[in-house]
Amino acid sequence: MITATIFNHAGGAGKTSITRDVGYQFAQAGLRVLLVDLDPQANLSSWLGVRNVSIDATVYDLATTGAPLPEPVEAHGLHVIPSQVDLALAETGMLGVPGSQLFLRQALEQVRDRYDVVLIDSPPSVGQLAILGAVAADRLIVPVPTRQKGLDALPGLQKATALYRRMRPELTVALYVPTLYNDRRSHDREVLDMLRGGLSPLSTPMPERPAVWLDSTMDGSPVGVYAPGSPVHGDVLRLTAEVARVLGLNITVTA
Repeated sequence: MITATIFNHAGGAGKTSITRDVGYQFAQAGLRVLLVDLDPQANLSSWLGVRNVSIDATVYDLATTGAPLPEPVEAHGLHVIPSQVDLALAETGMLGVPGSQLFLRQALEQVRDRYDVVLIDSPPSVGQLAILGAVAADRLIVPVPTRQKGLDALPGLQKATALYRRMRPELTVALYVPTLYNDRRSHDREVLDMLRGGLSPLSTPMPERPAVWLDSTMDGSPVGVYAPGSPVHGDVLRLTAEVARVLGLNITVTA
């Protein structure tokens, strides 16, 4: 089992879309996949059609008391530990509990025989839940928008990653993913050139194709379910193959 956390402390970078759609394609390729939603906004959960979640179904008890992983729900061939808004209370609940930042990693060790890959959707913050997800990871996947805000976020990203490495020295960034890319905008092309000069390893950019992304989230379905064979699905398949390669997953990614 390998665990990857999709992390950026800034919102709107594409973390949740990557977690959902790459996770779905991994499952389609025959892997046993667990997705963990650590974001109290619960977008990953709702974008998979998992709604009306009780706090007991989230990682709240795990994060604050060291309880085992809750039993996952199933959605689109994936196992999902969902989230809901009250998970935000875990941020303060963890502070007085020694070793709480290690609880998710310890809990995942208990299910190693059940899964091939775990993808964790980190909240857009550098709080306790984000640390919980980072310390649980073997690798980080970092989406970076090809916008000025993506460049502005890089110093904070580097500081956060350095903090996580102090807690888990073997943690590395497996892949930076340029997102929201529009090759018709000179600004996007310039930012992509800057990312290529400063970040490694860097994936091919994920184009901005908002219609299918928005409609699939409203439908509660991965792109591969909602719009198979579409240009967006092609983008997802390409990224899935790149993520699989950097994580050392020996799979064939096909539509």
